Amino acid sequence: MKINASRLQQHFEAMSLIGKIGETGICRPTMTPLEKQGFELAASWMKEAGMQTHIDNFGNLIGRLEGKNPALPVLMMGSHLDSQPYGGRFDGVAGVLCAIEAVTTLTENKVIPERSIEVISFADEEGWRFNKGLFGSRGILGKLEEGELDRKDKDGITRAQALKDFGCDITKFKESEYKPGSIFCYLELHIEQGPVLDVTNKPIGIVTGISGPLWQTLKLKGMAGHAGSVPMHLRKDALVGAAEIIIALNEIATQIPGAPTVGTVGTLNVFPASRNIIPEEVTLTLDLRDIDLERRHKYEKQLIDKINAITKKHQLTYTLTEDTNSEPRYCAEWIKTIIKETCIALTVDAPELMSGPFHDALPLSYACDYGMIFIRSKDGISHNPLEYSSYEDLALGTEVLYGTVLQILNK
Repeated sequence: MKINASRLQQHFEAMSLIGKIGETGICRPTMTPLEKQGFELAASWMKEAGMQTHIDNFGNLIGRLEGKNPALPVLMMGSHLDSQPYGGRFDGVAGVLCAIEAVTTLTENKVIPERSIEVISFADEEGWRFNKGLFGSRGILGKLEEGELDRKDKDGITRAQALKDFGCDITKFKESEYKPGSIFCYLELHIEQGPVLDVTNKPIGIVTGISGPLWQTLKLKGMAGHAGSVPMHLRKDALVGAAEIIIALNEIATQIPGAPTVGTVGTLNVFPASRNIIPEEVTLTLDLRDIDLERRHKYEKQLIDKINAITKKHQLTYTLTEDTNSEPRYCAEWIKTIIKETCIALTVDAPELMSGPFHDALPLSYACDYGMIFIRSKDGISHNPLEYSSYEDLALGTEVLYGTVLQILNK
């Protein structure tokens, strides 16, 4: 093995102490002193690998290994160091630390690439602090949406203020954007966050593409009343309507056994939220994803039909707003081929599989070709302190990443 597995493990263990909660959990919010501490640690390793580092105006940490011909489009790798509020040690972190290790191995082997290589920890991939993720990866491509800087966290801090506190200059976003054609390709190593590799006992997977997520917020409005005096047949109970819609989404997403469609209601807010008052308003989030866009559109229509029928049945009104709508994005065949050839050379049986979760690779796919390597997740658990990928699997995945980089540098 060319990469240094022991060093890689030490890096993971050191990073896991920043924002540690409980025995194995992590809470490392974006654009906070904890993330800055993580950036400083990662930057020290980037510098040891021969990279120049800086934090751009979107809050991304960027390490650059200068190539012989700096004018060539860069080979970019990365992921993120921010976490979920009750997250694990490997989500996002693997993509950053394994990329740093791959570049360190290049440097140790005195490989001077023709094109420059950049390793990026993207800002706010997770999206939970300001309820809108992939901020840094969309930012460098000039794809931010109106009003994003006005979004507030639970403490009332706007994203604009958080960026300023982080040392970024929001008036200079243009200086941090990448020009069209300046990125040759993007590679991202990530834990699977699902059970497929674990169930099939495969340490490595080759990603075929990322499902297109449709995120919506549904607000139902009924009528509050005394829980003890309003007869059941006269109620306009918004929570009963929400419950039926949740079941309907589950039934829609599972109508084809084995299909990669998934549907989730992740949050539910009830008003007035009193034991003895009939719920008047319920706000819930809808998450529908599929690798097949035509099928997702079909299921979205089915869901809206169900919402109309259920709200009419319970005499409710509703508003439905769209938060995210992305088409599925497929990995470049030539990069998949290189990853597969690298795995074969290492005698690794790596199946192909799709990604249900989205990653920073999703916005990057609109700017350049991309490829992804998945690492086995024990029991498929992620966004949870129990999230676990073995250091042996991570080292093997980094070896695959390193071999892939070597081949791409010859392109």
